[in-house]
Amino acid sequence: MAVAGLAMGCIDTISNMQLVKIYQKDSAIFLQALHFFVGFGALLSPLIADPFLSDTNCILANGTANASSNLPHIRKSLLPHHPGNLSHYALPMKGMVVTRVSYAFWIMALINLPVPIAVFFLLYKERMVPCFNGSSHPLLSADELALETRPGDKDELSTTAQRPHTAAAGHEDLFSCCQSKNFRGVSFTYFAVHITGALVLFMTDGIVGEYSGFVYSYAVEEPLAVVHKVAGYLPSLFWGFITLGRLISIPVSYRMKPATMVFINVVGVLITFLLLLIFSSSVVFLFVGTASLGLFLSSTFPSMLAYTEDILQYKGCATTVLVTGAGIGEMVLQLLVGSIIHDRGSYSFLVCGMIFGCLAFTFYALLVFFHRMYPKPCPELDEASPEKAAVPEDTGQYQR
Repeated sequence: MAVAGLAMGCIDTISNMQLVKIYQKDSAIFLQALHFFVGFGALLSPLIADPFLSDTNCILANGTANASSNLPHIRKSLLPHHPGNLSHYALPMKGMVVTRVSYAFWIMALINLPVPIAVFFLLYKERMVPCFNGSSHPLLSADELALETRPGDKDELSTTAQRPHTAAAGHEDLFSCCQSKNFRGVSFTYFAVHITGALVLFMTDGIVGEYSGFVYSYAVEEPLAVVHKVAGYLPSLFWGFITLGRLISIPVSYRMKPATMVFINVVGVLITFLLLLIFSSSVVFLFVGTASLGLFLSSTFPSMLAYTEDILQYKGCATTVLVTGAGIGEMVLQLLVGSIIHDRGSYSFLVCGMIFGCLAFTFYALLVFFHRMYPKPCPELDEASPEKAAVPEDTGQYQR
């Protein structure tokens, strides 16, 4: 699990970083599409695994029937987060395994198999595979790639032919933003934008993790006391509306600024938690609030990433810092909320969400403040830079 988590973290960081690097001001649309498929996978994988899960013990041994009959009682004993001494429930740990859950892992592995094959094909076509770089031709030459990504860079076409290693150089500066020479002479707002952007995602992604992890436990306890099977639909509803929101955000991000989308999302999260606290005894509103919360949290990450990179003119380390902050928040806030629920009871679940939402809004306000203070690019440098010259001509694309 640790190796799988490390691999997924690398994929998450590099994919976001490369999309921002390639598409820059148009990256908001592509980031929304990327995170839609992340949410779609999170929604699809439990549906694949569900037919192979068992309601009884998965290991056959002497006394299995008695142990299996105790499982529902054990679950009920564990739900209030105050487990007592459960050692008198004998569950066999050795015997013949009868579970079929491995089939779910094989199915998901086969679904993911085309991805490494496609990546290897792209590496082969770009001549980045050491043993197979003799006869392959790149999918796009350096000149064509320059035209695709920066239509206004026609003056550079004459110089790219004299630089045969241009394509390879693009792959070598993946972490060039982390070099110390890039931090010389920068203002404090440069670091403030990175930190406040990471803190916003620390809170919002932490809310995603803690809400999806504990909403079931909150629902089955007093005062709601929702039936276990009905409460099991809440995490699926939450992730379903996250996926739907990311799908809706793809065309919306074409017309709306990322800063506006983040503001709507953060305010929506605050209002939703406030209403959940007011109607905390309503089962119906718990389902409505869960759907609303998933909708507002859906596009926060890609919009925040596009907004922060836009402030820094795509010259900072925002993608790496923000992805790291989001991952840490998703881990830390789940642990924190679980400990608080254990000590204070289930009602603190919504109180924690409200506090995290207020902190996210506060950090967003600070980010906007530092955005106003961040030094604007020099007009003379913009005119001299071929990358900036193409921006005004790109009227059909997303601009701010």
